[in-house]
This record gives sequence, structure tokens and C-alpha cells, in this order.
Amino acid sequence: MAKFEIIMPKLGESVIEATITKWLKVEGDQIEEDDPIVEIATDKVDSEIPSPVEGKIVKTLFAEGDVVAVGTVIALVEMDGEAEDEPETTQEEPVEKEAKAEPIPAKAEEPVEEVKAEANTPQDFKDSERFYSPLVKSIAKAENIGLAELEKISGSGKEERVTKADILAYIDNRRKAPAQAAEAPKATAPKAVQVEAPKVIAGAGDQVIAMDRMRKLIADHMVMSKQVSPHVTSFIDVDVTNIVNWRNKVKDSFQKREGQKITFTPIFFEAAAVALKEYPQVNASVDGSNMILRKNINIGMATALPNGNLIVPVIKNADEKNLLGITKAVNDLANRARNNKLTPDEIQGGTFTITNFGSFDSLTGTPIINQPQVAILAVGAIRKQPAVIETEYGDVIAIRHIMILALAYDHRIVDGALGGMYLKKMKELLENFDPNREV
Repeated sequence: MAKFEIIMPKLGESVIEATITKWLKVEGDQIEEDDPIVEIATDKVDSEIPSPVEGKIVKTLFAEGDVVAVGTVIALVEMDGEAEDEPETTQEEPVEKEAKAEPIPAKAEEPVEEVKAEANTPQDFKDSERFYSPLVKSIAKAENIGLAELEKISGSGKEERVTKADILAYIDNRRKAPAQAAEAPKATAPKAVQVEAPKVIAGAGDQVIAMDRMRKLIADHMVMSKQVSPHVTSFIDVDVTNIVNWRNKVKDSFQKREGQKITFTPIFFEAAAVALKEYPQVNASVDGSNMILRKNINIGMATALPNGNLIVPVIKNADEKNLLGITKAVNDLANRARNNKLTPDEIQGGTFTITNFGSFDSLTGTPIINQPQVAILAVGAIRKQPAVIETEYGDVIAIRHIMILALAYDHRIVDGALGGMYLKKMKELLENFDPNREV
């Protein structure tokens, strides 16, 4: 019988490990081609791994809860037919493959002259009862972090596991500490203040609910964003009467022709992409003292899930799509997001994000930037309001459809003037929408 190796697949740009959350098939189960055999979770999305072959699972090499590097063998499937020079399968095989699949950060390629070999040998990690993923061990080895030092790092992962973010944050703080100590005047050097969340005690009758994995990730990401970026939010009101009237006119014929609804969201995405072309510094990221102006305009769409969590699928190259293309992309991504059918690639690579507060009748809000982006646009509810209209016969008061746009931006590279100009451009584009447009 030939044996086929099921490996942890490449899960998208920058995703290099995943957690096995549930085995859908166990040893001894017969499987068909494309049968889902295991559920996995990354820091981006949950998904299933299908079997590329038909046969019987003879060995699962990792348990539920294990973190596995991309490219590592996770199961063996026995197929019908004779195997040519079939290699023996031993218990040590997955460990060996895991070591080969360890992703090493770019810095690890640089020679490190002062590394003490005995401090970072693989057997050091075996002396610990704590689990460390291949990625964490690789980073620790590259940064000359011995086991004793690694044990002191607090973990935010499952069962206090040290994640990639934990060890990178530790390394960053360790590098900054000597420089900050040297720069500060010795006579007035302030003591480092450790900010901790207050201890909360549940009272009688209170219900305590543990955050699920996605909620924890969202919480950590939001706190990190507020710590990294000095947030500023600017607001502008927009008369979208032309857009409302146009949508009311075309929505029935559009649904009949295309088989799906047209909402206001694609129009906002189209305008946002045009404005980003004019103001590329809003479509950017910050890397230390460098600004990275993104070539592509990939707009994320903050989407509320039925369980109360949030996910942000991305419309890639939004500036290259027409309104029909954006409409279909918005509907497709939103539907699959709510049914947990997104792929890892579809929630990565965003350069700017739009969130729709108006879905819940909120007038506006102050959204948190989706790192490593530098701006996020919030769309408020559309309401009928009296407004002053300038005409050739003088000013008149009329009932108009008004909404508020809020732009939260990273003040490190986006100043109030730039943020205001971007919002003003959005206002011009939306208020001058052609009411006779074809779609």
C-alpha cells in the first residue's frame, strides 16, 4: 500500500503556522477525495483542509490544540496500490519534518557572531514543560534568547502559549530599553510604568463568559493599534440625495438582471478608491521612520458576524474595478464572511478599511485603525434632514438625504490637513454622483 502525506498547506501571505482545532477524521477512517479531514485556525481565519486523495487515514501526527508550521506533515493516508521504495514511518518523522519547515525570519540569515551555541540548541527546548511553536523557537534562536529568558515571556495564546506577536513584542521592547535609558537624563529619568488592566471580580448573579479565540485576537489587535498609532478623527457631512434617488431607481432592475442587490456600499468603495489615488499618503503604512506608500489600493470591508465578532475581507485593486465589479465583490465577500467560507488570502493585504456604522443606525463613530494601515473610513446612517440649498433664485430649505463620514487616521504621517482634504474629496465625489448613471 502506498502512503500519502497530508501537509499543512500554505495558508496565504505571511501566514506561517496554524493551530489544529479539530480532527474531522480519525485514524482508521476511510476518506474520499476532497473530504474535509481537519479544522485549522490561524490568526486570520478558520478553515478546513480537504484530502487530495482517497484512502484510509493510518496516522495523525498532531493532536488538537497543536500549533503546526506550514509545510509540516500532519497525517498519513494509505492508498490502494503498491508503493515504490516506500519509506518507513516512525514516530520521529514528523519532528524531523517540522524542523525542516521552520520559517526563519529574514534577520536570522544575517551572521550573529556572539551567539552562544549551547544556549540555543534544540534540546534546550525539550527541557521545558511549556510548548513552543517552531516559529517561536526559530525567532528565539535567531535573537539569541535562551530557554531561561524565553520561559519569562508571558504568552497570550491558548494555555498561555507564547505567540509570534508575544516574542516579537518582547524583542522590540528589549531593543528599545537600552536606547531609551541612554537618551533620558539620569537625574530625571522616569521609572517605566507597567499599565495593567484592573482586576475585576464577578458579583453574585453575574455571568462570566470566556472570550473565544477570534474575540481575543480582535481585542489584542485593537489595543495594539491604539498603542501604536496616535489616532485623530475628522468628520464631514455629505448630501447623498442623488445617490439615494439613483439607487431607488435602479435597484429592482439590477436585482432582476444580476440576481443580487445593489447597496450604497459599492458606491462608497468606488469613491474611496478614487480619493486614495489622489491622496496616496492615506493609502500607506509606517515602518519605523519610513513611510510605505502602497502601489495597490486594497480596501477592507469590516463585516459583523452572526456571533458578534468582526472580520475584514479585502477587495483587491478596488481602483481597477467598475461599479458592477465592486458590487459583486462586496456581496460575495459579505455572504461568505457570514458563512465562514473566506480563504486566508481574502482577509489579507488590505491598505485601507471602510466600516459601516450606518448598518445599525449610528450617525457616526471614531473607528480604530486596522494596523498596519494608517486610516479607516466610517460611514454613518443616511437620514432625511432639512438643508439649505443654493439656487439661481436664492437659498431655499429642502429635505435632503444627509450622512456623516468619519476618517480616523494615524497622526504620525497623516496630519489634519491631509485628512481633511481626503474627506473633502470624498464629499465632492459623492455629492456629484451622476443620477443618470448606468450600471
